[in-house]
Amino acid sequence: MRLHKLITAAVLTAVSLTYASAQKPTPSPSEKQRFEMAADYSRENRGVSVLVMKGDKIVFEDYQNGRTVDTDWILASGTKSFTGVLLAAAIEDKLIMSFDEKVSDTITEWKGDKRKEQITLRQLLTLTSGLYAGQIGRVPSYSDAVKSSSVYEPGTRFAYGPVPFQVFGEVLTRKLKPRNETVMSYLKRRILDPIGMKVGNWRMVDGQPLLPQGAYLTAREWAKFGLLLKDRGKWKGKQILSAKLLDELSGGTKTNPAYGISFWLNQTGGSGPGGRAIGGSARNSMKDGIANGVSDLFMAAGAGNQRLYVIRSLDVVIVRQGAFGEWDDREFLEILLAGKRSN
Repeated sequence: MRLHKLITAAVLTAVSLTYASAQKPTPSPSEKQRFEMAADYSRENRGVSVLVMKGDKIVFEDYQNGRTVDTDWILASGTKSFTGVLLAAAIEDKLIMSFDEKVSDTITEWKGDKRKEQITLRQLLTLTSGLYAGQIGRVPSYSDAVKSSSVYEPGTRFAYGPVPFQVFGEVLTRKLKPRNETVMSYLKRRILDPIGMKVGNWRMVDGQPLLPQGAYLTAREWAKFGLLLKDRGKWKGKQILSAKLLDELSGGTKTNPAYGISFWLNQTGGSGPGGRAIGGSARNSMKDGIANGVSDLFMAAGAGNQRLYVIRSLDVVIVRQGAFGEWDDREFLEILLAGKRSN
């Protein structure tokens, strides 16, 4: 009987310790106040979720307007940023030689077209390829995307749209074919599965994942992707993607310093889609940057004001999901990081 009691006590103690270790760290009173103010701002503007991760722990999360922790929500163009990470993985795996490999080395039908044959993968995913970028929200198949015409000299114009990402999908499809892999199986093997990311849904066309849009994730699952980026490719102590290659994604271009390889950057002098603010309903333009005081901030962003902010200098990842409404990245971040609200 005594032995039974000792075993029971030991089990209960272990369960208690496991439960305690799983709890979210408690933010300081000032942090909690800032986070709650930011969540209020999100909620007032048709928010779905706000989640803050510091280090590798969630320190705050709030679900809004009828949504819950289990709500899978469309990332819209927030999906695009997976392509930059896929490119980095493919270079590390020697499927692709470098960011500056020519697309026409793989899409060989482009050879002979003086503009298209010069386009690099870097130009493709910094949206400076000169291709007709397509209409936002209308995504062609991979095979149709490669038929898009060149309208500008590569590197001279920033043009936001779905076509370049679908062209990249075709490049990766052809690179993976000898290995009997698909874009989705490669995405899962190299990025999603190693970090335990569970995708609610990923829309497909012709059996291929839409790369400019189409992913649905909970706030917690999207935060995992942000954590991988914040920690420069390291996950639970293991380097699963090259830090050096991931660093390349957050470098802008002369054409648009506010856009890197599939990520928006906190740099002045840039422009959003078609010269407009990001996400259509957002009030701030990229010409003034995303936020003050955090020059290393970069983000994935989508219509409806979906946001994944990564700030390495503060060791922070922030997820915000929404259902359109008004939005100002600068105001939200100033509230969350500094507790300042303009009204």
